[in-house]
Amino acid sequence: MQLSLGSILFFWERQQVQDFYQSMVEQPLDIIYLGESVCSKRRELKTQEWIDLGRELAAKGKQVVLSSLALIEAESELKTLRRLCDNGELMVEANDMGAVQALSERGLPFVAGSAINIYNAHTLKTLHRAGLKRWVMPVELSGETLADILSDAQAMGFGDGVETEVFSYGYLPLAYSARCFTARARNLPKDNCQFVCLEYPEGLPLASQEAQAMFTINGIQTLSGQAYNLLPEVEEMKRMGVDIVRLSPQHGQMAEVIAQFRGAIDGSGNQIPTIPADAVNGYWYKNAGLVNTYRD
Repeated sequence: MQLSLGSILFFWERQQVQDFYQSMVEQPLDIIYLGESVCSKRRELKTQEWIDLGRELAAKGKQVVLSSLALIEAESELKTLRRLCDNGELMVEANDMGAVQALSERGLPFVAGSAINIYNAHTLKTLHRAGLKRWVMPVELSGETLADILSDAQAMGFGDGVETEVFSYGYLPLAYSARCFTARARNLPKDNCQFVCLEYPEGLPLASQEAQAMFTINGIQTLSGQAYNLLPEVEEMKRMGVDIVRLSPQHGQMAEVIAQFRGAIDGSGNQIPTIPADAVNGYWYKNAGLVNTYRD
């Protein structure tokens, strides 16, 4: 089983991004995803700079995948997508069906991100025929559903040709909108957002009237209000046939998170979900997403 680091979902300063990846290249990660998957206005690093950074990390021994936008709305965004697809070296994570089409037309293998609605083995087979090499399970699916999909894929004769990746730590990407909720919270229009997402490097918390953490607002993206943590489920995922465990970049504690998951994968670590203490895992158990099976 391999360990991956997803693309940064939040909007971070340029130097912070560069420092983060310089530290991550020293970590026991097998795969690193790079690029902007949320909002095309986030241009601290330009498209070519993401590609150059990817080549640099690949030269240091990491498998690098470039992530595409999950919501494409303009010709300029299609142009960026084409540049990613035509980089000539690095695999691309398709986060919408436009990217799937662009990569398939070029005959390129690709990763289907969690924003692609793959809910059964028939859909997975269709995309496999189009060039899918790896898929990231939609975050709202349960472990039981995943087991059924993988079993059906084997029965349909293509299971061994597809890698399965599971989002296992971090704020869950739940939804995308044409509107920017962070700008709206500051009474700004989306077209003149003043890049206020930079002021919320961990997103903007949204609580219920009872002060319960519900969601995290991240520009046009809605994330879970609490971090998802499947550390205790690593052994189950191994038995199920999951190939890759994905961690989502967070502030300040990634080395600790990586160490705990690496230990769980290698069988040498503590699998008690201690990071963070209020993490959730409800979706994995066919429950409400904000449930923590070990706490509630």
